[in-house]
Amino acid sequence: MKKWGIASCCVLLFVLIAGNATATQWAFRITFANKNGTLDLNNPTAFLSQRALDRRSAHGIAVDSADLPVSPVYINDVLATTSGVLHVTSRWLNDCVVLLTDSSKISLIQNKPYVTSVKYIAYYAGNLHNKPAYTGKFAGEMQTAAAKGTGQPGYYNLTWNQTTMVHGDCLHDQGFKGQNKLIAVLDEGFTDVDTHPGFNNLRQSGRLLETWNFVHKFSNVYGYSLHGTSALSTIAGEVPNTFIGSAPQADYVLYITEDTQTEQPIEMDNMVAAAERADSIGADIITSSLGYNIFTDFHAADLTYADLNGVSTIAARGANMAVKKGIFFVITAGNEGGDSWNYILTPGDADSALTVGAVDPSKNIASFSGYGPNSAGITKPDICSQGDPANVFTGSGNYTTLNGTSFSTPQIAGWAACLLQAYPQALPYQLRKSINSSADHYNNPGVQIGYGIPDFCTASTTLGQLLEAPLPLVSQDWITIYPTYVGAEISLSLVTTLTTKEIIDYSLTDISGHILQRASFSPGNGRVSTGIAIPQNLPAGVYIFHAAASKGTYMARIIKY
Repeated sequence: MKKWGIASCCVLLFVLIAGNATATQWAFRITFANKNGTLDLNNPTAFLSQRALDRRSAHGIAVDSADLPVSPVYINDVLATTSGVLHVTSRWLNDCVVLLTDSSKISLIQNKPYVTSVKYIAYYAGNLHNKPAYTGKFAGEMQTAAAKGTGQPGYYNLTWNQTTMVHGDCLHDQGFKGQNKLIAVLDEGFTDVDTHPGFNNLRQSGRLLETWNFVHKFSNVYGYSLHGTSALSTIAGEVPNTFIGSAPQADYVLYITEDTQTEQPIEMDNMVAAAERADSIGADIITSSLGYNIFTDFHAADLTYADLNGVSTIAARGANMAVKKGIFFVITAGNEGGDSWNYILTPGDADSALTVGAVDPSKNIASFSGYGPNSAGITKPDICSQGDPANVFTGSGNYTTLNGTSFSTPQIAGWAACLLQAYPQALPYQLRKSINSSADHYNNPGVQIGYGIPDFCTASTTLGQLLEAPLPLVSQDWITIYPTYVGAEISLSLVTTLTTKEIIDYSLTDISGHILQRASFSPGNGRVSTGIAIPQNLPAGVYIFHAAASKGTYMARIIKY
């Protein structure tokens, strides 16, 4: 599995020792100070699909500056100055990655007023883009023999045990198989997905909507590795009476973000770029069986356990931002349990993601499943499902079993899609809460089992009860609040004729009405904005903001992620 990170102080030293070989490339992450020269925020269809906008609207999530593309003015200047090649960009983190054949040219942009940081993140002996396909590198995920037929019950056959373990069949029995939900799968390769008969229905029904290789910058993903093929099969596989995945009727996009030939920080940039692409086309769920801590080809960037605090790594920041945009992010805990690292990987530490470990068919924790919590003390993994081993597809139309959290993770993403189909109004944190609270160790979580093995029948009931009474959302012309999906602070925006003597009283309560914060202020005339800090110890959840003045009362739903 994989990892990221490096300090910008390495850049100047590297430039001094690097040569100007034309057959090699150096990759740099360049972060910008602003987005001057980008598109107009008032025309969101220029950079987000209607499906993405509909998801935001349904969840009360405003389009903001994080959604705007990186400034093309800055990118063009960087490329012209360095003679570089653009690899990926991140609108969420406001950066780009460029590939240079002459590393010394990076010094030419370090003092540009629009550049805030430059980090060296990868080296390639040849041209990165348009490389041929390779075999995969997940040797730690072990294969064991499995016959095509096992005599397990009827329709599911090979996947019956991993299905009934979490009572996912309860959702299928109600007709929820992921229909019209879009799942993005981020992995290292999808060999034979274009030919395996287990994916015939996916291909022939037109539900495979897009493929892209973020490593080599083209559309081919049908090579490189069987790892993503096997992961995808646990969700999308559909061979009645032989093998049924957890969301066999969902829509899918397949993205390669993992380089099969190297272990370098740039792969985290690929992951964030893929997550942003998934967001922009309107994905409901992202699942990835990739994780990072040690870079075998770039040890200067190795992470420590302290780095896995849920909010700091590039990977965790990308996962958390995806959730902020209304996407349910499901991620592997990793297979490092019991080795010298032992802990979960990033972005499995991300505080807004659902992190998945592995158990055996008898619900015993897999010895290799990564340990939590994250370094901030948040319970990780969240839950576990069968991955020691899981039944999966392999090459040439065959079936096998593989050990790894890589194969327990996508199963959960599929069941979440079915749950979201049943309750499309559910927010990511509500899905996560209902799944976690249904698990068999919810009241006594462990460092390796997390909250335990979920029960999707129970999760469905819990989610239904949570959504049964719609929360009030009142709009007044004299006050608006932005954003309503918040981390540490909200901003009040007022368009008002109130006088400077007017006092606005406001409070923040939980959904039971308990007051958590109360204050007042005088806004004055015209358009006024003011920031309000949210208490740092508030857990993720739904809260109600109340305001009162002579113009009337106001009440809005606030989502703390």
